[in-house]
Amino acid sequence: MLVDRSSVRAYFLAIAVLVIGAIGFRVLVAQANIYLMKERVDLRRPLDSVSTKLGRWQRVGSDSVFSETLIEELGTRSYLDRTYAIDGDPAKGVMHVHVAYYTGTIDAVPHIPERCWAVGGLELTRNSEGNAIAVDRSRWEPLEREGVEPGKYMSVTVTDPITAEVERVAMPGGDIVATTIEFQDPKQPQDRQVGGYFFIANGLSVASSYGVRKAAFNLRDRYAYYCKIQLTNRGRVDDPNGSLVEPFKRDAADLLTELLPQVMRCLPDWPAFEAELSPASAPASTNQEGKN
Repeated sequence: MLVDRSSVRAYFLAIAVLVIGAIGFRVLVAQANIYLMKERVDLRRPLDSVSTKLGRWQRVGSDSVFSETLIEELGTRSYLDRTYAIDGDPAKGVMHVHVAYYTGTIDAVPHIPERCWAVGGLELTRNSEGNAIAVDRSRWEPLEREGVEPGKYMSVTVTDPITAEVERVAMPGGDIVATTIEFQDPKQPQDRQVGGYFFIANGLSVASSYGVRKAAFNLRDRYAYYCKIQLTNRGRVDDPNGSLVEPFKRDAADLLTELLPQVMRCLPDWPAFEAELSPASAPASTNQEGKN
């Protein structure tokens, strides 16, 4: 069967337009300093180096090791999954800690517990994206470092649990505001599971996945990371209309006061990273063309 020459020309013209468009798009993106795929920013320390004793909270049991299936679902191999109890005694209070680190990715929606808890048969009773966690900041001081904008970041001293080395660590910008959720077992309505999570994204604390996109996925940012910090506990309420959210917030604030500096010690030192990438830190031009 003969093919009409005009159809052949139209076919190859369409291919040429697509190729030219793809090349032109890449050139435009490069010239505009737009980064759709962010480059990696590696952890300074593995997350499991977080101390097993945080104030009055002490680890109970061993850290969880996920299967390959769970790692694939989580989307990262950099995680900490650990349970702490007050004075190491679960009868005094228990908090499950989950920390997961992401970098070198396209804008992605982080894995959040509302979905898997509902799939597990629990029913949502309360959900809020705006619960401030009253972390004790009495030990925080302004970060004073060359190349860092004065007053932009706070810092706190952290002691290495093994070497006893003292280090000043930059803390995240912004208030610690968590998305808090509470579920109940439909068969036992007074049994509750409550949790709260927030993110550290490019040195800022944000409460939701939308905040992650805003803080870490600006099209002009070449590098990006975000870290989800999630706390969970279980309990029972006396009244079917009762809630564990307020007691959870108090315990979360107590634990995070010690946990957050430890996590920040593992995350990239974002103030140093910003100082290194700022135009003021770029070396002066050495181009001597045209000079004797």
